[in-house]
Amino acid sequence: MIRTSVFYQLSKIKFLPFGRQMFDYLQSFTMNKAIISFVIVAGLLASCNSDIHKHANTEHGHPHADGTHTGAALEPLAYTLYTDKSELFVEFNPLIVGKVSTFAAHVTQLGKNFKAVTEGSVTVSLIGNKKQLSDKAEKPSSPGIFRLVLNPENSGMYQLVFDIQTKEYSDKIMIEDITVYPDTKTALAGKQDQTIGEEVVYLKEQAWKIDFANREVKKQLFTEVIRTTGQILPAYGDEVIITAKSRGIITFGSNKKLIGSAVNVDETVFIVSGAGLTEGNLDSKYREAKNNYEKSKIDFERAKGLVKNNIISQKHFQETKLRYKNNQTTFNTIEKNYTAGGHKITSPIHGFIKNVMVREGEYVEIGQSIAIVSQNRKLILKAEVPQKYFSKLNSISSANFITAYDSKIYSTDSLNGKLISYGKSTYNNAYYIPVHFEINNNGEIIPGSFVEVLIKTNVINNALVIPYSALIEEQGNYFAYVQTSGERFQKRELNIGANDGMNVHVLAGIKEGERVVIKGGFQIKLATLSGKMPAHGHEH
Repeated sequence: MIRTSVFYQLSKIKFLPFGRQMFDYLQSFTMNKAIISFVIVAGLLASCNSDIHKHANTEHGHPHADGTHTGAALEPLAYTLYTDKSELFVEFNPLIVGKVSTFAAHVTQLGKNFKAVTEGSVTVSLIGNKKQLSDKAEKPSSPGIFRLVLNPENSGMYQLVFDIQTKEYSDKIMIEDITVYPDTKTALAGKQDQTIGEEVVYLKEQAWKIDFANREVKKQLFTEVIRTTGQILPAYGDEVIITAKSRGIITFGSNKKLIGSAVNVDETVFIVSGAGLTEGNLDSKYREAKNNYEKSKIDFERAKGLVKNNIISQKHFQETKLRYKNNQTTFNTIEKNYTAGGHKITSPIHGFIKNVMVREGEYVEIGQSIAIVSQNRKLILKAEVPQKYFSKLNSISSANFITAYDSKIYSTDSLNGKLISYGKSTYNNAYYIPVHFEINNNGEIIPGSFVEVLIKTNVINNALVIPYSALIEEQGNYFAYVQTSGERFQKRELNIGANDGMNVHVLAGIKEGERVVIKGGFQIKLATLSGKMPAHGHEH
């Protein structure tokens, strides 16, 4: 088997000047072992190189126009188009009468994630000259890629229409002014040379595997910002301090409400027992209040009959009635929160136990703070603004803030926030002016935490704005990747202005209408650092 392989490989290279002699020499089996080994290795390498070239041609996705590599060649056409729902990147051979043109339509569903369409169909239609030629791919040949074929019958100007149908949505994308050439010679004559600048190739198959997204650059309103620090505080009226209404020993009740526990209105949280105390004994107060109430009730009932018969004066009757009402109120107040075990302390609001300031079994005085109950619905963003920005405070519109514990960016606008107040004056020893925003608590923000705050002030009209996530910093300079076509990107150096934590004002380096990479730019950068062209997964 080895001998046969050697002769086969030599038969392929015998056109070399020395090939015939080497071939004959080997047939006589007089060549030394070293030369035989060399020839075997050379043959195998030639075979591998041939297979690699074949593999590269068959796995690449861009179709050749006429199936030949001789002379002038027609390069495939490529278009990248966007709708609100889809990105279509399509490659196909120039359309020539009587020749089959293959299409590789890469369909990406836009939205929160730029992901390949894995289910559905794509129909391509060539429309013009009162005729229509169509082909339909019922499913993708691989995730996101739909294979289609057209064989035009007549030359002229046409329109290409791609009809996308998926379970989630439907879309229609059109390419205007597509030429169908009468023959290859005419197509070659009409070929336009494309000037391609310094670009990075990053394939759809790669982009679909990462967290990738791009966005059209538009002019919009942008606000200047004041960057400072701040703190998240409980909203005013959103917390209640529970205090002791009597002296005694405190217990946590049967439910054992601890920090973080949910409570309802009028739910018993603690019990204060005055048993054994000479002063402030709740049992004694209860009995005294009950006795006074019952006695005054009897006096009042008797007085109603006496005043009716004019035995007592109206003044005396009113005094008796007032005494009865006061004793009734006192007794009801004590009885409401009285148990055999002591005085019940209830929660005045719905919420949760934010803090407990006493220990079980501790002696408490009347009015002593026991716990804090928070509704946790509203929060206060308090920002400390340096005095030099005082003149801009009257133009404050909203703010963004960044939490230290998870580095998330929040907007007061998205949290239904509003500016409550800002300092109108300051003292000589105060270097900062407080600014307060009220915001909704979405459950992810920790009260008491410190944050970085970006306060929005003056509005800039017609500003080029891109998401802050698009920026890539290199040695103090800022760059972004602009997607020039479906799989080509340019690295742009940017001159940037202010940022609000979410968006940045671009002064130079990018144009309106271009599409900037807002997710995945770092992965594209890493691909360029590898120094290798990516292996394409489509078919030639």
